[in-house]
Amino acid sequence: MQGSFCCKWCCWPCRSSATRKGGERAGAKGIGNIRGTWSHYFALQNTSRDNEQLRRENDALKLQVNQLQSKAAEAERLAALLNFRQAQRNVPMLAARVIGTSADTASQTIYLDRGERDGIRRNMGVITPDGVVGKVIESYRDTAQVLLLTDKDSGVGAMLSDSRIQSPVGGTGEPLLSMKYIPTDDTVNLGEQVVTSGMDRIFPRDLPVGVVAEIKTGRPFQQVRVRPAAHLQRLEEVIVLLTLHQLEQKKEPPAPPAEAAGKSVGGTAAVTP
Repeated sequence: MQGSFCCKWCCWPCRSSATRKGGERAGAKGIGNIRGTWSHYFALQNTSRDNEQLRRENDALKLQVNQLQSKAAEAERLAALLNFRQAQRNVPMLAARVIGTSADTASQTIYLDRGERDGIRRNMGVITPDGVVGKVIESYRDTAQVLLLTDKDSGVGAMLSDSRIQSPVGGTGEPLLSMKYIPTDDTVNLGEQVVTSGMDRIFPRDLPVGVVAEIKTGRPFQQVRVRPAAHLQRLEEVIVLLTLHQLEQKKEPPAPPAEAAGKSVGGTAAVTP
């Protein structure tokens, strides 16, 4: 009886069977771990692909938004040109697109998509609804070259809108223009409007040139810097004036009387903005 007794650890067959079962369980667990690892890997791969797809879609949406914003800005500019043109029905003028700029950093010029075939000639004035841009210096069959007001060789007959003191305004090669030959004794105010005088026979009178941005005393003339009214650094559409016919400018409404604008305080009118 004792010879027939056997436990699972007392003989080789039993031990072998137990070892096999333990190995099978370990192998199954290892295979399960491997399967879990691969499943996790494939899940990460799928997530990475999904993220990449989302990034591509996001980039496409950003591009569409930028295009829509660009079209909206273009529509706004063209609407401003159209309104300006309709307000000047009796003045011959031509709208043109800017198709290029000068590669020479010493020269500030732009190129238009209109030329001699459209009636553009040298020394014609170029403007935007905001103000003076420059003048045509070369006209070709289908294009024209415009010298910007900021170029060192550029200039325009101008005057201060309040005092009507006349003085040419020229480019400096920098963003600000120079108003020359204003005597030291003449009064110039910061923020004062500068308009065309019409004396250069290129621009009609009273077109916006800019506003006084800096004033420095000097002898015999003051050093007056003018910020251009037109946005010369981001031109896309312009207007070429085909005549010197006077343009109608919007006039500021008259200032209200002191008693309507504010109450008197200690003899000084307190004006409510």
